[in-house]
Parts: sequence; structure tokens; C-alpha cells
Amino acid sequence: MPRRLVTFDWAMKRLLRSKANFDILEGFLSELLHDDISILEILESESTKERALDKANRVDLKVRDGRGNLIIIEVQYERQYDYLQRILFGTSRVITDHLSEGDPYSKVPKVISVSILFFDLGQGKDYVYRGTTSFRGIHHDDELELSSQQAELYGRKRVFDVFPEYYLIKVNQFDDVARDTLDEWIYFLKHEEVKDGFKARGLEQAKERLDVAKLPDAERRAYDEYVEDLRYQASLAESSFGSGRLQGRKEGLEKGRRDRSIEIARSLLDRLDDDAIAECTGLDVVDVTRLRAGRGDPLG
Repeated sequence: MPRRLVTFDWAMKRLLRSKANFDILEGFLSELLHDDISILEILESESTKERALDKANRVDLKVRDGRGNLIIIEVQYERQYDYLQRILFGTSRVITDHLSEGDPYSKVPKVISVSILFFDLGQGKDYVYRGTTSFRGIHHDDELELSSQQAELYGRKRVFDVFPEYYLIKVNQFDDVARDTLDEWIYFLKHEEVKDGFKARGLEQAKERLDVAKLPDAERRAYDEYVEDLRYQASLAESSFGSGRLQGRKEGLEKGRRDRSIEIARSLLDRLDDDAIAECTGLDVVDVTRLRAGRGDPLG
């Protein structure tokens, strides 16, 4: 019978902050980034609260590696329509937080953002996406490279090494077939299980140290409560969806869609501009503007 292992977000919150367990996190990052990652320290992150779930239903961790890179690792369960904008804001804030006043821009740190997502973000067939910044010529379609002087000054080889780098892991889209060592890690993220024969760096240590049965009694009870809270949140989301479908059948499919679009638009009013909300919800920009002005149902 497979061992029951703790979820990765719980491990990030309670276990992986200990230097004794850095090798687990180093293994995951090394497989994802195809590099030999060595963690120097865990830095303060947004979600240092002890609550089972914070308001955004996420857990994040920020580390500094042996090259001075700053790596943000985040687990999120709840759908968020402006998630891409939020991770852009997150990397920007990390840069400003770690650049001292008066420092030259050459001291801007390299930031890598790793998102472990349990919801379907955007549209695409893959389950792991990488985002980088590059510059291509409009006339010659050549890629802009660093000069030798810039490379020496920045300590970087390529232009994209200067800018933040993003990794999106869509766990629920993984088909459970481990084709390589990164897939072995994603299998663990999805099922909290390390199969016999898995060879990815850090997984053997995870199998031994993240075993629920080896947790102290108080820690195990806290973990069980955490998992139950996750189930409760998932149940609420499913119930809300089911209730919405029922309401849609009763009042008509179009009205149900309209109500849902308005509900989403209202939730985004303090985050996005009218054009972006219209694109997310399918409402007209004029209707979103009326909604922002407080005129109630813009379609009523």
C-alpha cells in the first residue's frame, strides 16, 4: 500500500522551511529548471500566516539560491482570472524589495516565479509552461543578445536571464504518465505519492520525510484538519456551481449566464480596468462602466 504523504503546500508551510529539508525543495527546482539548484536561505514571503487557508487560498515560499537568484514557489487551488497579472506584480515587487536605494540597475536580481496550480489557467494543451522575455528585430527577425561588456556586468549570458522567468504547472491537466523526472515530481504534486522506480532528485527524501504516519500526533491532527478544510472549500465551489446550473435551468440559460458574468465583473471592479473586465466576462465595456458607476444590473 502506498505511503500517505503530506500535500506539497502543507510541506512548504510547515516542513520545507527547515534547512534539514532543503534537499527536497532543491530536488524539485533542479528537475524543473534543468539546473543544479542549491538553496542558501528561505526568505520571508506573503503567506507566513498559520491559518489553514489564507484569503487567496494559496501558500507561497521565497528562496535565494547559490547564484543569488530569488525563486518564488506558490501553490494555488482557487481560480483567479487575473492570476497572470498577479504573478507579474509579485515578481516586480520582489525586485523592488531587494534593490537597495541608490543601487545601480545592474544590481536588479534575477527572479524566477514557479506556480503550482490546481485550476485550469487560460487555454492550452500542455501542463507545464515557461515564460521568458526576449527581443526580436522587426525588420530582420534577429534576437537581441547581450554584448560581452553587458554579460560581464550583469553576470548573465542571455537577455532573458536579466528578466523574470515564469513557470506554470497545471497539475490537474497532467495525464499521470511520468515520461521524465519532472513528470515524476508532478505525479507527486497531484497524488501525494512517490511510485516505486521514481528517480527524480529529492523524491526519495520526500517519500521518507513527508510521510503522514511519521508526523507527531499534534502535527498529524493539524494536517488532517487542513486537508478537511481543502475538501470543504472544494465542496463549496462545486455546490455553488451546481446551484448556479439549477438556477440557470429555472430562469433560463441566458439569464444564468448574464448573472454569472455580472457577478464576476463585480468581483473584478477593484482589480482590473473596464476593458479587461469586459474581455474576461463577455460583457460590453459600456455595461461594465455602468456597473462600476453603481447603476445595478446593467442589462436589466
